[in-house]
Amino acid sequence: MDDLKLALLINAVSPGVGGVLVRGEKGTAKSTIVRALARLLPEVEVVPGCRFSCDPWLPDPNCPDGPHERPAERTGAVPSPRSAPDDLCTLVRPARLVELPVGASEDRLTGSLDIERALTAGVKAFEPGLLAAAHRGVLYVDEVNLLHDHLVDLLLDAAAMGRSYVEREGVSVRHAARFLLVGTMNPEEGELRPQLLDRFGLTVEVAATREPGERAEVVRRRLRFEDDPDGFAAEWAEAEAELAERIANAQAMLPRVELPDAALRQITAICAAFEVDGLRADLVTARAAIALAAWHGRDAVTADDVRVAVRLALPHRRRRDPFDPPGLDQRKLDSVLEENLRPDDDAEPEPPDDDPDGSGGGSGGPGGSPPGGGEDDTGSGDTGRDDAGHSAADAGEESGAGRSRERGDGGEAPEAAADPAYRPRLFTVPGLGSGAPGRRSKARTAYGRVSGARPGTGSVHLTATLRAAAPHQLARGRSGAGLVMTREDLRETVRDGREGNLVLFVVDASGSMAARQRMRAVKGAVLSLLLDAYQRRDKVGLVTFRGSTAELALPPTSSVEAGARRLERLPTGGRTPITAGLLRAAEVLRVERLRDPARRPLLVVVTDGRATHGPDPAAAAALLTEPASVVIDCESGPVRLGLAASLGTRLGADVVRLEELAADSLTGAVRNARRVA
Repeated sequence: MDDLKLALLINAVSPGVGGVLVRGEKGTAKSTIVRALARLLPEVEVVPGCRFSCDPWLPDPNCPDGPHERPAERTGAVPSPRSAPDDLCTLVRPARLVELPVGASEDRLTGSLDIERALTAGVKAFEPGLLAAAHRGVLYVDEVNLLHDHLVDLLLDAAAMGRSYVEREGVSVRHAARFLLVGTMNPEEGELRPQLLDRFGLTVEVAATREPGERAEVVRRRLRFEDDPDGFAAEWAEAEAELAERIANAQAMLPRVELPDAALRQITAICAAFEVDGLRADLVTARAAIALAAWHGRDAVTADDVRVAVRLALPHRRRRDPFDPPGLDQRKLDSVLEENLRPDDDAEPEPPDDDPDGSGGGSGGPGGSPPGGGEDDTGSGDTGRDDAGHSAADAGEESGAGRSRERGDGGEAPEAAADPAYRPRLFTVPGLGSGAPGRRSKARTAYGRVSGARPGTGSVHLTATLRAAAPHQLARGRSGAGLVMTREDLRETVRDGREGNLVLFVVDASGSMAARQRMRAVKGAVLSLLLDAYQRRDKVGLVTFRGSTAELALPPTSSVEAGARRLERLPTGGRTPITAGLLRAAEVLRVERLRDPARRPLLVVVTDGRATHGPDPAAAAALLTEPASVVIDCESGPVRLGLAASLGTRLGADVVRLEELAADSLTGAVRNARRVA
């Protein structure tokens, strides 16, 4: 919680840092502390009547409500941010806290054409959105990971540039939009894309304290607040006033803080050592270090400022794979900091030219072997690992799993690592849906290519509305410039886009699939499909079956990272209860249809088709003919029984062999068949 307070204060002192992303479990008062920040920000002076909160001393020359005359031009005085202004041209008000709901539309965020005035008065007028309302205040997005991607892009672009650009419906507007951006999220509900994570200046992990005494104090204060809100606020008023004054002083001092060249070199050396993409991390870290120095009343950045800034600005930028949670190797961070956060005259000498990477002859072991591994590039020192990366021990485990496959004794095979992920073929749900925006199946969405108009009051299709109203103007007695409109004239825009689906994986984890080599390939295939689902904004679920039962290993969720973790720990072995797996899948789909009827499902069954336990799967397959299905045929060997293909026929599913799942493994015949389809 201390890191969260510090990150918010850094952004309050210098909004150019880029905001804060707060990641944490539910019930940790993330929203409470963010809302409390707005009361600590200094009051702002605005131009009266300006809907865009322009600063009277430095008004925006492009303000749609402008141009504004500065107080100095009226009074002849030299403007000063803290001087007493002319009451006729300035207004002092508290900084605003504007909340962006998860279900907000693009119009609500950026603003749009005032349809009512355009149609009735013939005036092209702009209706500001939340970005304008948040200018010079705080914009708070709760559950930012659930916000539609295109809204997050617009939001972060405005935060980075300090301006909002609106080009739509014949309106071209640009206005200032500088605000302190704060987003909160629960990682259990899905991660943000790495590209979006990088746009937040700082990130903080929040967890509830496990100390009973601290938890008791939190509960005690909460109960006291509920009993007497005014008295509780008065109790802390003096402390809040002191904190607000300190923020104002730090803001005033910020332009005078110096960033020495030595500190700048330290920042860039650390970012380079952690192989952070681009230069945004360097800029954010520098701005955060300067804000920290101003907060502590120092006129120059110190090594301690750099250390704290790095700890807040770099962790979420180290995410290399979409399944990797944001974070930083603390031991490596400490090592790099110790190496780089030192005065120049104490710095260690550069390695000689004949050893450019600094490994020397003994950085990791005799002969210059890599640190911590004791292995060279050819794998010498490993325990009999072949060119494919499989060890002799793996072969023995595969042989043992093969013997267990016929016994059906329910024994578990050792967990197998997954093969590397690859780009799989695209599977879609046929027809036209209307689910949440995504990138998989065709759908009618609020965002996409305009394909027509229909009666309605949603996003107004201006041209179609005018065409509907035009023939009735004489009958309605029109006499002025504006059109005479009725509700029946309104037409809403129809857009063709893409939707995200519910991808439910049903994975055979029985003994017949437990051979070490094959399970690696199966896990690699499912991991690839999970990665594809992540990129296409799908919800995912995971059902596994083995022995005599089926298990819902992962309830449907937007967190595909959780699916990858469950897949990694997937136990295997025992008989093959395909019927149990299909029945469990049917139940999961039934429940999800009630929860989210607009999201269409895609069933992905991964099996070799050998049913060695329970009744024949024909009856269970009959329950799953409605959702779109794909069967990944994992049968291998020179003799194939075609059982998975038979199951696919019963499900009405596409059947794809495991080795043909990769997008670049399609044969010419398959390519031609897809073109014809």
